[in-house]
Amino acid sequence: MTRAPALAAVLDDFFAAYYRHNPVTATFIGIHDHDDRLPDYSARGMDDAGSQWAALRRRVRALPAEPLTEAEALDRALLDGVLDILAWEDASAHFHRGNPCLYTGEAVFGVMALFLRDLPAQAAAQRVEAAIARMRAVPRLLAEGTANLRRAPRPWIERAVRECIGARAFFETGVEILIREHAIRDPRFRDAAGAAAAAFAGFRSHLDGTLAPVAHEDCGCGGEAFDLLLRRGHFLETDAAAVRAAAREEIARCEGDLAAGAAEFGARTWREALAQLAGRHPTAARYYARYAEVWEEMRRAAVAQRLLTWPDYPIRFVPQPAWARAAAPYLYFLAYRSPAPFDRLRTVDYLVPPVDPEMPPDEQARRLRATNDSVIKLNHVIHHGGIGHHVQNWHAQRAASRIGQVAAVDCAGRIALFCGGTMAEGWACYATDLMEEIGVLTPLERYAQIHARLRMAVRALVDVELHHGALTVDAAAAVYQERAGLAPEAARAEAVKNSMFPGTAMMYSTGRDSIHRLRRDLAAGHPGRFDLRGFHDRFLAHGSVPVALVGAAMRKADARV
Repeated sequence: MTRAPALAAVLDDFFAAYYRHNPVTATFIGIHDHDDRLPDYSARGMDDAGSQWAALRRRVRALPAEPLTEAEALDRALLDGVLDILAWEDASAHFHRGNPCLYTGEAVFGVMALFLRDLPAQAAAQRVEAAIARMRAVPRLLAEGTANLRRAPRPWIERAVRECIGARAFFETGVEILIREHAIRDPRFRDAAGAAAAAFAGFRSHLDGTLAPVAHEDCGCGGEAFDLLLRRGHFLETDAAAVRAAAREEIARCEGDLAAGAAEFGARTWREALAQLAGRHPTAARYYARYAEVWEEMRRAAVAQRLLTWPDYPIRFVPQPAWARAAAPYLYFLAYRSPAPFDRLRTVDYLVPPVDPEMPPDEQARRLRATNDSVIKLNHVIHHGGIGHHVQNWHAQRAASRIGQVAAVDCAGRIALFCGGTMAEGWACYATDLMEEIGVLTPLERYAQIHARLRMAVRALVDVELHHGALTVDAAAAVYQERAGLAPEAARAEAVKNSMFPGTAMMYSTGRDSIHRLRRDLAAGHPGRFDLRGFHDRFLAHGSVPVALVGAAMRKADARV
């Protein structure tokens, strides 16, 4: 039984309201009570949500001085911050009031989310019913977008147009594949998909004909909102100026290290050196098997070096579903999504970018170069599907913090709660450093890690500069090309994503650096007795909560020993 019944009651009411107002997020989390619904962004729906958040915030701040466990103390602090941020989001132009991508993302992933996981066979009929209901709700949701959106930033309109293209590909082409693969015989399924596709066509007309002619370029949230996200979301005591200064220092350091090391690989520049990675890739025949081989190699190395207690949480590398392939390039379609905490799947599917024998040879070769051995190891396995996100997600699902269980679940356009970011991305970046420490990376991969740190620092700098009005999206994309070496399309996509979600691009470097500092501090307090595996197990057990709060709790606990 909880030691804090009043807090537990507030948390119960918060999650009930949160899932009701965010039904697509609830599906991704594994709460299926609202699988037949899409969000309500009407004036009445948003007034209701705002009233809920305000009432809950009053209750949190009036909670009695109950004895709290460490996890309960975390949840009390986090919930207060979550409610502040939800109130800001509802009032800002970054979400339902000014961002068309919120509508396109929720509408298409509301249906996709129902088919991304293999749920029990007995749930198949309910899943089809839920999909029909959600597809029928798409016209209503997009009509709310048409009513709410009077102006929007040009980059967000352009992204929303792409998402309309992807959504129509799913509802017109992907749905037909779903019907065949899942033996869906209900004619309402196809009819509802047709209505959804037509609604997306109409929404694109609104984007092109009404919003695009009056588009603006202002995507920044402003310094006051950015500070709110730092203080109430990441729980940082630092400010934007310090984040900017740290990013600039790291950029200069990484640029110097990259320039100094290029000659080791017979290259004149770091770009030439890193280009060598593309030539090291599996054959088409070995492509899918290579993921599992690398995963097992990395798991064994981490266990042998006692980095942490590796959970029994198998992952299966499978081709991206055929029903998603026409739509995926236009959408926020991830290869690895954090598993739903409350679905508790025994095996998680990692949706590998497809390389098929029937592809034209040129396209097959291009994909193999893009998904080379180092990308498989560093990105797909270590960062996402192995010791990084996958292991951290296992621990988060079992955390005592209720907010920590769900905060970093990947949803339609971002993670469920902002406060999960520094843990989720910080740990995944730190975990790659761990694998470098134990010597499983090749010399060129270690060199690539310097570039990864450069890219993280550029992200942090762009985050601050863009949201304080010093950069436009076009200028931010140019920074990514010039300083981080991103290709034009990738640089643009990164800048647009940064503009839509302030305070998120910085969480990679901020989270990683904070974990390294915490480890150094605790190791210094236990000379000769520091247990690295114990440290990591304790750290991860807190769940997806801000690294700053975890660090404070662990330092306090160690000070008592």
